[in-house]
Amino acid sequence: MTDFFALLNEPRRPWLEPESLKQKFLALSATVHPDRVHNLGETERAAAQDRYTELNAAYNSLREPKDRLHHLLQLELGALPKDVQRIPSELMDLSLEIGRKCREADALLAEKAKATSPLLQVKFFERGQEFADQLQATRQRVTALNEQLVARLKQIDSAWQSGEPRPALLPQLEELYRLFSYFARWDAQLQERAVRLSF
Repeated sequence: MTDFFALLNEPRRPWLEPESLKQKFLALSATVHPDRVHNLGETERAAAQDRYTELNAAYNSLREPKDRLHHLLQLELGALPKDVQRIPSELMDLSLEIGRKCREADALLAEKAKATSPLLQVKFFERGQEFADQLQATRQRVTALNEQLVARLKQIDSAWQSGEPRPALLPQLEELYRLFSYFARWDAQLQERAVRLSF
């Protein structure tokens, strides 16, 4: 398995500064970008393309906390993190609310798709805008919770950097990985419906 941290010359750790990571990626990938190697021979272009693809994969894996934790845990544990599907009890109400809002949005979208009258379409557009605003408000709550997770991740990273034993930190990172996964899924579900309701 390729160590994406090593590929981007980054230390293997839970938190990476996004802007620093981006700058390092841009600097490394600039040397093998297809626009820069187009005048080289076939073999050199193919090697540069492979390197460019690897760097892109590494950057895409490390730039988001969820994907970075997935990769870090896989490297540290030697296996994929356990995929537990049980939502924590403190998030159950939010999960149920998001599920309900998504079902309501789907029903409204189905009704809207059947409307043929321009007057009805305008009515559905207005209702859709109101409902999209509600979905955006829920997305903001998810974003705020996600920011709390980032703060926790930074705390764990400090412990990681100070030499606290990794076996004590890995279960905390697994828990954060799952929470980031829930929030990313919920945000995507809400955003997709809000966008569809806006048209």
